[in-house]
Amino acid sequence: MYFIGIDSGTQSTKALVLDVESGEIVVSAQEAYGLIEGLPAGHMEQHPQDWWQAVDSTVRSCLSQLGDKKDQVCGIGVSGQQHGLVVLDENDEVIRPAKLWCDTSTVDQCEQFAAAFAGSAGLIELAGNPILPGYTAPKLLWLKQNEPENFARVKTVLLPHDYLNFRLSGVKRMEYGDASGTGLMNVRSREWCDELMDFIDPRVREMLPELASSNERHGLLRVECGEAWGLSGEVVISAGGGDNMMGAIGTGNVRPGVITASLGTSGTLYGCMDSPVIDPKGEIAAFCDSSDQWLPLVCVMNVTVVTEQVRTMFGWELDELEAQITAAEPGAQGLQFLPYLTGERTPNLPDGCGVIHGLTTENMTPGNIGRAAMEGATLGLAYGLKRFREQGMSPAEIRMTGGGSKSAVWRQIAANVFGVPVVALATAEGAGLGAAIQVAALVAREQGSEESYQSLVARLVELDESTRCQPDPQWVDFYQEKLERQVKLTTHLKQAGLL
Repeated sequence: MYFIGIDSGTQSTKALVLDVESGEIVVSAQEAYGLIEGLPAGHMEQHPQDWWQAVDSTVRSCLSQLGDKKDQVCGIGVSGQQHGLVVLDENDEVIRPAKLWCDTSTVDQCEQFAAAFAGSAGLIELAGNPILPGYTAPKLLWLKQNEPENFARVKTVLLPHDYLNFRLSGVKRMEYGDASGTGLMNVRSREWCDELMDFIDPRVREMLPELASSNERHGLLRVECGEAWGLSGEVVISAGGGDNMMGAIGTGNVRPGVITASLGTSGTLYGCMDSPVIDPKGEIAAFCDSSDQWLPLVCVMNVTVVTEQVRTMFGWELDELEAQITAAEPGAQGLQFLPYLTGERTPNLPDGCGVIHGLTTENMTPGNIGRAAMEGATLGLAYGLKRFREQGMSPAEIRMTGGGSKSAVWRQIAANVFGVPVVALATAEGAGLGAAIQVAALVAREQGSEESYQSLVARLVELDESTRCQPDPQWVDFYQEKLERQVKLTTHLKQAGLL
């Protein structure tokens, strides 16, 4: 049996076909797109139709590569970028472009939520999470306050992956994982929070679709799609989920003890838990996962964006960046790079900036600046791991994914900074693979298979053991001190109004 996994991201959509018997990704396709240009600072938007066109194109490409074997396709799962606001009118037409996870234009709306609910502490007590600029809830309030004519037309609110599920199946529904990133769901009870919905507008409760288990079938592929793609018979559409939730499945992160670190333009750190992890400071996002468990998560905005800026500044190719950082001493001879080039989410610095501290005539070299940038981005994630440990999570292994995981020097830095073994995956398709595995597990359950979700993941998710890095005891304590220094610098500069 074949299963299609779709990963609809900010920069492109990827589709892959998983052979569940062999565990092989037999074909794949990708189509790129961009953000809407010319918007004011902080506004990040895309046209949902671009996502659907990319899904249509990549699925057609995969099925063409399969040839006659496409009749073996039994299901489709969708991973989508989290938090995006998709609003539909009474005719199910998109009203305006989607505001994305990286849109920071809603700081004022977040402050309104905090003022109304006794600050972050009150919001966390109410529903488990503070309201942050990336989340969906402040975007909807922004729409009401800035585009009232559009808000008046809203019949349905969906997230990006829900919109694609709707286009595939005709069904509007949200599963717990992605819905927990709206800011409107109580993550303890997995129910919509009446108080938060009413604060935006009493109509919001009618706009949001029903919530359902992430393990339930979302629907069947619409006849029109099946005919257009040449697929016959029933094709199951799974609940799907947000990219981090699908990335967890695709990296085998479906049991406590495993942590996934995604090193892309931005970065995430997350782990599976069998009960909610509510952070009183609000720095850990208390999300649900897409297997009906929980997925505490830390998100930072600046990871490979930092090293890419350094690489561009010095005119290096990737191999030269790797060589320069490898040759530089750990600690970059005292340089400390606060990596907040695009603002930051953890810590919450939406208007933050980058800082290079500790420059001298001896250490001001390109290699040291590159090393400090890579260490600073990794320490940003390490702060999140420190918060995980303070909340009772005990990571035994970090599974790295994303572009940064391809760097041997970065993997070793990560092992030393995190203090636990680090290993990359055999495939880079974490979210797409997770989406395919989720629908494969659903079909297996519906067919009465005795293979568990965990055993299916263990069989289909392959680690690349050649990439495994053990922490070097010589440097673990050193980087803990460097982390403390980064936290102090950030705190002092923020208190002084300089970040």
